[in-house]
Amino acid sequence: MKSEKDDAKVDSLACSMVVGEAKGRPERFTISSFWNDDGDICCKELLTAEAFTGTYGINYGRIADNIPSPDEVATLLRAAKIRNVRIYDADHSVLEAFSGTGLQLVVGLPNGYLKDMSANASHAMSWVKENVQAFLPKTSICGIAVGNEVLGGGDNELWEALLGAVKNVYKAINKLGLADAVQITTAHSQAVFANSYPPSSCIFEENVAHYMKPLLEFFSQIGSPFCLNAYPFLAYTYNPENIDINYALFEKTNGIYDMKADLHYDNMLDAQIDAAYAALEDAGFKKMEVIVTETGWASRGDDNEAAATANNARTYNYNLRKRLAKKKGTPLRPRMVVKAYVFAVFNENLKPGPTSERNFGLFKPDGSISYDIGFPGLKSSSADSSLLSLKAVQAQGLSKSYILILTISAAASFLFLKQ
Repeated sequence: MKSEKDDAKVDSLACSMVVGEAKGRPERFTISSFWNDDGDICCKELLTAEAFTGTYGINYGRIADNIPSPDEVATLLRAAKIRNVRIYDADHSVLEAFSGTGLQLVVGLPNGYLKDMSANASHAMSWVKENVQAFLPKTSICGIAVGNEVLGGGDNELWEALLGAVKNVYKAINKLGLADAVQITTAHSQAVFANSYPPSSCIFEENVAHYMKPLLEFFSQIGSPFCLNAYPFLAYTYNPENIDINYALFEKTNGIYDMKADLHYDNMLDAQIDAAYAALEDAGFKKMEVIVTETGWASRGDDNEAAATANNARTYNYNLRKRLAKKKGTPLRPRMVVKAYVFAVFNENLKPGPTSERNFGLFKPDGSISYDIGFPGLKSSSADSSLLSLKAVQAQGLSKSYILILTISAAASFLFLKQ
């Protein structure tokens, strides 16, 4: 594949071209990959890595003092066949536990590091060496999320620092020869948008656009997607009088009609994704892919969070799995398969804020399911215990025959649920 600018000087980073959309699975070829002595990028053809396998992933938050060890979590996720995992830092105990598991991990550079990383390229290089390069290839680190929900947030100094941090982290992985394996992204909340209803009318907030457009230009050049944290739960909670809860839960509903685009939506998540696509197109980035980096539904909440029930959480997450399993796009981008990371693995008992913040987990602290959405081998708490605790059983001095019974029981549960 030849770029139209093959022989031209490239002032910024890699030109990215998206191909294969008809198959619903974009492949990205980066036409730039190394820095010359003048600090410019020199061009060569390179297939960049995708940081997502399939369509379903999960966020592994750890703001809790009662959740399983990272080793047990790796076992739990492998049993559930959840391969794509995001964490919000680069904790070495997690990186070591995930070594050799085949789990595809996106690590996080927390917001507190952004100003330093933006101002000091050498610090970005040290961070990448210590927290990414040192664990490759045994730990499959396929992405770095630089900050989380920075634009639209309350700290304007972070807005200023974000792009510089992103560039310095990318420059570090590029110099280390990792740019074809580790994708650089940052996730946005819906606070970056204005006029998001109907979806086709969505644009970026005026005060955000000044920072967003250069960031999108850079991501377009290096082949990174637009990452969106999308929560129909929050939208419904803030406006229950005007939103049909069935529309938010992927249940049967009349949905909405976007007259401007002549498109019908039968669920809110698709509408939220297409609102992001509309804003990207308005900003000049029509071909950029949107990946949902957080979505979920709380199973408990405060008095003003009436929709936060175990039944609604089960319904949303079960229907989300079904929707993603169809491997289809949205009304506005039907050939761009929707990919999403659910939030989250566990209820996190130390998270601040309303009760709902501590109750998004698919699993309880003991590894049993919060509610049944059909994960193989996690049908009951007894199955969970057998999958998570063989080492604990041995430590208690129980017989090998009992351990064998537990193992067979877990395997039988897995086979039964797989049918």
